Formats: sequence, C-alpha cells, structure tokens
Amino acid sequence: MKTYRVLTGVLALAVVAGLGSAQDAPKKAPASPPAETSVAIGGKTVTIKYSAPSVKGRKIFGGSDALQPDNTIWRAGANQATALHTDGDIAIGNLNVPAGDYTLYVFLDPKGWQLIVSRQTGQWGIGRGGTSLDESKAIGRTPMKMSKPATLVETYKMTLMAGEGQKGMLTLEWENVSASVDIVAK
Repeated sequence: MKTYRVLTGVLALAVVAGLGSAQDAPKKAPASPPAETSVAIGGKTVTIKYSAPSVKGRKIFGGSDALQPDNTIWRAGANQATALHTDGDIAIGNLNVPAGDYTLYVFLDPKGWQLIVSRQTGQWGIGRGGTSLDESKAIGRTPMKMSKPATLVETYKMTLMAGEGQKGMLTLEWENVSASVDIVAK
C-alpha cells in the first residue's frame, strides 16, 4: 500500500513539474499566422481577416498535384475561413455586397480565378482540395484579373488598396500567382 502511495505521489509531482515547464516554454508561432488588411473606399471601411500560410517548398497552385488543385474552391487562406467585413454597400467585381459580414473563397479555374462572396461565416479548416462553402449562401462569383508576381511570394498576402474616388482593389498573392478584383463603394 505504501509503494502505491509513493508511486502515485511521484507521478503527480512529475505531471505538475511537466505542466509548469510547458507553461514556461516559449510559444511556437502558428504555421499560418493571422493577418488583416483594411481600407476606406468612398468613406466605407472594408476589412479582411485571414491566415497567411507560407510556400515552404511546396507546389501551391497549378495542377492536380498542387496543395490547392485546379478546379477546386479554396478558402483564400488557412485555418478559419477568410472573413470580409464592410461598413457600407460595395460592389466587388460584378457582385453587389451589402454592408455586413461575409466569407471569401476562390474558385481555382486555370483559365482565370473567380472570387466567391458568401453570407456563410465562421467556418474552420478543410482538407486538401475540399471546401466548406455552402453554395446556397453564396452571393455569387466574379472574375479576377490574373498576373504573375516578379518573384516568388513565400507568405500569402491579401491587400486592400484605395483608388480614386469610390474605387479600390483587392489583390491576393501567393507563390507565383497574383489575382485582383475591383471594389467600388456604392
């Protein structure tokens, strides 16, 4: 009986000591850290929150062997789905987007990407090539202008920029791809 109590006491001390050292250890940065971009367009604030993964030597786009295969719907980031908030009514490409909260996705058509704006919010991670998009909640899809950055973009980046007057632009860049779409305040 004494041996049992001693063993139990030793195990309890080991667990407590292990917890203390785990709490004292520096926290590892997330593989896909949170990021945000925001801009005022025509007096309306537009904000996007997303997680920014890195290439890390992987093939990201372009083919069935890519991390994000062609002809699939990508959540436009990592971890939690990419969140869009607009304080006022805007048009993103050919889509009318009323003030509110949305999730952004991208249909990875090799002929030209399409941005998808959805009323569905709060989704979490998905498997390779899969999607959490509920098509019935999508406002719609709009074509994106495709280009190639001058150099490899290691860490995924979304940028909102104001233009002249009521105009602005959203740009997504990662690996060897840059895709953009116009935004207009209503």
